[in-house]
Amino acid sequence: MAYSYDDQNIFARILRGEIPNDTVLETEHTLAFRDIQPQAPVHVLVIPKGAYVSYDHFAAEATDAEIADLNRVIARICRDEGVSLENGEGFRMITNAGRHGVQEVPHMHVHILGGRPLGRMLSPAG
Repeated sequence: MAYSYDDQNIFARILRGEIPNDTVLETEHTLAFRDIQPQAPVHVLVIPKGAYVSYDHFAAEATDAEIADLNRVIARICRDEGVSLENGEGFRMITNAGRHGVQEVPHMHVHILGGRPLGRMLSPAG
């Protein structure tokens, strides 16, 4: 499958510095920032700096360094935000892909949510 990346999406514009963000952590390959409409006391978005549309695109085509960096950033944010099992009560990580996954921004991103009980992930389809 060919992935078509839209370089005008909001996260691409954030990465270029065209739109401000509340940065939590930035590394060579990854940017993490607070969601502007948080759904939990902790709601951080983690994005690769590369032009990846979805997690499967990222996992298939990112370099080992990009993959390792994104995962280390996620671990550090969970620890630093107090939601890791090491020092908190847990968290949820969500990444959406495509129309059925209700992906709103076509740039791979992970939501880290925590700080309160989050309920069930999905309700049974009716």
